Amino acid sequence: MWFTMTEMDNDTKQKTSLTLRDKYSAEISKEDFNSELTVAGWVHEIRNLGGIAFILLRDRTGILQVTAIKKELGAETYKLLTDLTKESVVSIHGLVQPNEKVSSGFEILAIAVEVLGRAKAPLPLGVSDEDKAELDTKLDTRLDSRFLDLRKPNITAIFKLRSTILSAIRQHFEGEGFIEIQTPKIVATATEGGTELFPVQYFEKPAFLNQSPQLYKQIMMATGFDRVYEIGPAFRAEDHDTVRHLNEFTSIDMEMAFADELDAMGVLERLIRRCIKLINERNSKDLELLNVKLDVPELPLKRVTYDQVLELLKDNDLELPWGEDIPMEGMHIVAKTHPGFHFITHWPTESKPFYALPYEVNPKLCRAFDLNYGAKEITSGAQRVHNPELLRSNLIDKGLNPEAFEFYTNAFEFGMPPHAGWGLGLERLVMILTDLPNVRECVLFPRDRKRLVP
Repeated sequence: MWFTMTEMDNDTKQKTSLTLRDKYSAEISKEDFNSELTVAGWVHEIRNLGGIAFILLRDRTGILQVTAIKKELGAETYKLLTDLTKESVVSIHGLVQPNEKVSSGFEILAIAVEVLGRAKAPLPLGVSDEDKAELDTKLDTRLDSRFLDLRKPNITAIFKLRSTILSAIRQHFEGEGFIEIQTPKIVATATEGGTELFPVQYFEKPAFLNQSPQLYKQIMMATGFDRVYEIGPAFRAEDHDTVRHLNEFTSIDMEMAFADELDAMGVLERLIRRCIKLINERNSKDLELLNVKLDVPELPLKRVTYDQVLELLKDNDLELPWGEDIPMEGMHIVAKTHPGFHFITHWPTESKPFYALPYEVNPKLCRAFDLNYGAKEITSGAQRVHNPELLRSNLIDKGLNPEAFEFYTNAFEFGMPPHAGWGLGLERLVMILTDLPNVRECVLFPRDRKRLVP
């Protein structure tokens, strides 16, 4: 129900001619000065000075000041407004007035108020900057009340950036001639073997949640689509619990036919550049809230071979046996020389999946690559094996049963072109670009080793 200044003369009455919102706070400009608008959002703070009160109203675009004058608004409506608990939801109709003392440059002089949802007190989690306890709140506590945590402007900023990244990714793929696809998430066999799978009962048959669309996007290379990409969920039943891993994440995958690993690397580095450019164009205020500065990288990105990395580690008193993956300690050493984006190429064949294509001149090395930012791995990719005989041989060498992969290898028997691709975790990319310490910050409701709700 609307409570208006007409109560000074009449009983409180419903005002049906007003909408719940005319504009978001960030949409209000000088052109709106001295006109009436309706705004809506959550009560961020209230400062009641007796005859006048200042209400900070927060919506998804920012915070604006509503000024309530008891004499003009009426005692009952004034009390209704100033007695509201923090995080209550209101719609306020008022006069837009310039005010240079307010950071936005204007305020709303309240004329009518409608309470849409009253918040319980005390809050399980602080939202405003003045809630000092909120500053020390542990991530697990925040995630337990995620709906409140997501109201904080600096947390909202993360997901605005995430949205922009997804927009840039789709723009980039479409601009380079890729077709968006969706592949199954319930599968009969593992993508790469192993036990890191979530089993499900699919009617009378055992099945798994898919680790990756890898096998299906490769099958698509036999269709003539040539270039495909997918943005969708992936699941890894990995038992570790680190700040870099999730058990459910958003996977960004591409595959391109008549291409090698250099072509795939080119698509990837151009995509990273587009993401950063679009964030800088659209999300300058969000970057300020997160205290992040993103420099647009120069292309091509730095290329470093696996052997060069081993030499660098050796020069820094860390000798790594050839063929082993690079440990985090080693990546921190690499980051001192290569602090920004860089590719590591020419990996040992034995360290990569069965579908990575070895070099003909030196089969111990394969056409695989990793993209890193400093010590942090962003993604990996490769040119793939497209010869069915070599593919089956590799499956056996990796201890996998080729018969379990016939749905996949059959596609290679009827004309499979050379192809390459990569897979990228969206949350990992958001974490790196926002310089956040934990990947759980980058997903609305994270699923990890210990968390299944909310």
